[in-house]
Amino acid sequence: MNNDPHNLFSAKSPGNNGELSNLDTLPEDELNLLRSLLLGVEPTQLDKLYARLNNLQIEAEDISRLLPEAVVLRSQQDKQLVEAMVSTIEEAIQTSVTQDENVLSEAFFPIIGPATRKAIATALDEMMQSLNQTLEHSLSPESFKWRIEARRTGKSFAEIVMLRTLIYRVEQIFLIHRETGLLLHHVMLKQIAAQEPDLVAAMLTAIQDFIKDSFQVQQAETLQSLRFGELTIWVEAGPQAIIAGIIRGKPPQELREVFQAAIEKIHLKLSIELHQFVGETEPFQSSEPYLANCLAMQYKTAEKQNYTYAWTLFGLIAIAVGTWSFFNIRESLRLQAYLHQLKSQPGIVVINTQNRNGKHFISGMRDPLAVDPNVLIRQTNLNPQKVIQQWQPYLSLESKILTQRTAKLLQPPSTVTLQVDNQGILFATGYAPQKWILQSHQLWRFVPGLTQFQAKNLLPSEIKELELAKQQIETATLLFVEGQDSFVAGENDKLHKLSKSIQKILNIAKSLDKNVQIQVQGHTDTTGTEKQNLFLSQARAAKIVSYLKEQGINTNQLKMMALGSRIPYQSELNLDAKRLNRRVSFQVFITDKNQ
Repeated sequence: MNNDPHNLFSAKSPGNNGELSNLDTLPEDELNLLRSLLLGVEPTQLDKLYARLNNLQIEAEDISRLLPEAVVLRSQQDKQLVEAMVSTIEEAIQTSVTQDENVLSEAFFPIIGPATRKAIATALDEMMQSLNQTLEHSLSPESFKWRIEARRTGKSFAEIVMLRTLIYRVEQIFLIHRETGLLLHHVMLKQIAAQEPDLVAAMLTAIQDFIKDSFQVQQAETLQSLRFGELTIWVEAGPQAIIAGIIRGKPPQELREVFQAAIEKIHLKLSIELHQFVGETEPFQSSEPYLANCLAMQYKTAEKQNYTYAWTLFGLIAIAVGTWSFFNIRESLRLQAYLHQLKSQPGIVVINTQNRNGKHFISGMRDPLAVDPNVLIRQTNLNPQKVIQQWQPYLSLESKILTQRTAKLLQPPSTVTLQVDNQGILFATGYAPQKWILQSHQLWRFVPGLTQFQAKNLLPSEIKELELAKQQIETATLLFVEGQDSFVAGENDKLHKLSKSIQKILNIAKSLDKNVQIQVQGHTDTTGTEKQNLFLSQARAAKIVSYLKEQGINTNQLKMMALGSRIPYQSELNLDAKRLNRRVSFQVFITDKNQ
C-alpha cells in the first residue's frame, strides 16, 4: 500500500477539469485510513464529512467550507496542529508589522488601554492600603520597637508594620495532582517573593510520602497541616487533587471551609481533566478563580486603650525637653548677641568660636584700647564661667581706635576735640595753649596709622584770653570829680583790677608774638571852655598812665589822648549824664609784629 500522502490523490486543478484523480481506484479501507491520518479523528466522527469526500466532483469551494470544521475537530484531539501553525502565524505577524505597524497597534488599542488602567488602579490601591496602615501605627508605642526591628533586620518599616499587625495571610496556593504529585496550578500574592512552585509542590509531596512510609498510616490519609515558625501549611485533599496553602500567622478554622469549597468546585468543574491528566497542566488554568479565592488575609484592628500613664510620661518628657530647649535657645541667643557686639566693636577681631562640653570657646585679636570683652558679657547676661576667651594683642588702624591712641599720647585739654578719619588724617578743633599746639605738631607723627595733621581749626587759648582781657579793659571806666582830676569816691578800687588786666594782655600778646597798643582817653563834660576841657582831660589821662607806670607797666604801649567833651558817653540831659561824661576810657589795638 502506498502511504505517501502526495501520491494518494491529487487535487483538482484548472487543467484537469476539476476532477479528483486516483480516489476512485483506492479501496475503502485505505480511504478511511487516509481520512484518519488527514483529520486526526476516528472515522466515526466524520460521518458528515465522508459524503463530501466520497464526492469525486468536489470543488475548491467545498474544501474551504470543510477546512474550518476539520481544524476544530483536529484541535480537540491534541496540540500538534497548533504547534504546526505557530511558526506560520509568527511569520505572518512579523510580515504584517514590517509592512504596516499601525495594523496591530490599532487592533490591540481597545485591550491595552483598559488593561493598563486596571493595573495602575490595582497598584495604587495596594500602595494606599500599605500607606494608611503605616500611618496608623507610625506614632503608636509599638512603632518605636518596630523601627528598631526594621533597622536590625534590614526590612522597611511598612513591611514590619504589616507583619506585626497581621493576624493571618494566605500567601500562596498550590493545586497538586494527588496521584502523580505534580503541580497543576499555582497562585500567589503580588507582594510575595516568588519561589519555584514546582519545587515546592515536589517537596510537599516528598514530605507526605516520607510520613506515609515512616509511620503506620493509611494510604488514603493525607497531611493536613505543617507549621514552621510564622508559616503554616494547610492541606485540603480531594479524590484526585489536593490544595496546599502557605499561610503566615494564625488562620481561623473558618478558612478550612474556604479551602474545602475550592477543592470541591475544582473537582466538579475539572473532573474529566483530573482523571485524564498525563502531565498537561494548561486545562487547569480555569481553576485560578477558585484558588485565588483562598488568598485571604486579616489584620489587627486598633483597640482603644487607656494611655493615661503613657501620656503623663510623654507630658513630663515634653516639659523636660521644652524646658531644656528654652534654656538652650536662650543661651544660644545670648551668645549670638555677645558675638554680634564683639564683632561690632572697633579693635576686636573674632577668629574662631566653638562649643565644647557646655562651654563657649572664643578666640581672636584685641587692641589694648578696645573695650573689655568681660563688660560686654555682663551686658548680655551670659555666664562668664561658660565663656573661655583667648585674645592676641595687636594694633588696630580703625579710626576710632586711632583717635583714642592719639588722645592718649597728646593728652589734649578739654577745649580741644580730636578726630581721625578713615584715611588716617587727624583733625584738631577748639582752643589750646600755644605750647600744647607746638608739641602736638611734633608728637602726632609717633602714632601708627596717622598720615596727616589738620590743625587749621585749632586756635591758641591765649587768643581767647587776649580777647577777654581786651573786652575787660575797653569796658572799664574811671569817673572824676567835676572840674578836677581827682577820682569819685570808690574809683580807686578799679585801678588795681585795671592794672592786672593790662599786664595780662601785654603778657599774652608777647607769648603770641603780637603788638598791643592801649589808648588812655580823657573825657570831660561840657562845662567850661573847650580849651579848659582839653587841658583837664589831658590831666585825667596822665594820672592813669602815671599810676600804671608805678605798677610796672611799660608806658611805651600806652598812649594818652585828651578828647575834652568831643566824645560824650551820654547826652547831658540831666546831672547823672554829666557825671558819666567826666571819665577816662580805654581802647586796645592788637596787631602782629610783622605788620
